[in-house]
Amino acid sequence: MTTPFKTHRQHDVEHWTLNDPSTRNALSDTMVLGLFEACLRAKQDTTLRGIVLSGAGGAFSAGGSLGGFASAIGQPLQPGEDDPLIPQNRGFGDVLHALTELPQWLVIAVDGPAMGGGFGLVCCADFVVATERSVFATPEVTLGLPPAQIAPFVWQRLGDAVARQCLLSGARWSAAQAQAAGLVNTVVANDALPAAVADAVRAYRAAAPDAVAATKRLLQRLRTHAPDLRTEAATAFAAALRSPEAAAGLRAFAHKQPAPWAQEDPA
Repeated sequence: MTTPFKTHRQHDVEHWTLNDPSTRNALSDTMVLGLFEACLRAKQDTTLRGIVLSGAGGAFSAGGSLGGFASAIGQPLQPGEDDPLIPQNRGFGDVLHALTELPQWLVIAVDGPAMGGGFGLVCCADFVVATERSVFATPEVTLGLPPAQIAPFVWQRLGDAVARQCLLSGARWSAAQAQAAGLVNTVVANDALPAAVADAVRAYRAAAPDAVAATKRLLQRLRTHAPDLRTEAATAFAAALRSPEAAAGLRAFAHKQPAPWAQEDPA
């Protein structure tokens, strides 16, 4: 049986792998929990100097897995009913926060698609290496959903203007376009990713671990001036998923048809 999230330690560096190639490493509840628990453990590990996060099977991550939400799509809540989607969605926001709070440097290696929640993970990195075949997008709005949990991290990584450009359109970026936008640091040939990651790890070894941790704490303080939107984002996502708009958008996506709002105006 495939383990959706794997960790492997090499001396003082851990390699974390999103490992569900059959779904292009969609962010299932099991995968998200594994990533969150790894973050909590790493935060307490003073012998760990760095982390490399990648995806298996020619994909980084296709984004959030809607399998657990299927029965709720387009279905409004009953009066007085608590929405179980809110804590479920907030859990991914907790992962994003945990990644940014790591005291170690975090290198993310992207090969193939980094979509939606996968795009959000990339925004948490200290250094991003991508292959030429990688593609990046936040397609949630094209499906009738807000990119709720990732939006603050995209905004912090890319700035207001570029964040609006990608979050509100769902446009796809090539690796070169992602590099120009500031999401990716280095783009390499498709077969050169392991060597590029090794080069990044060697470069970070020049930095003293306590100094890295102290510097990251200072940088994290800048983030604390922004509001914590995890619960608000989860509420917005849950409400959208239960709406007729999301039902129509996801139905169109499943049938490879344009969503109702994407159809051209009649002449």
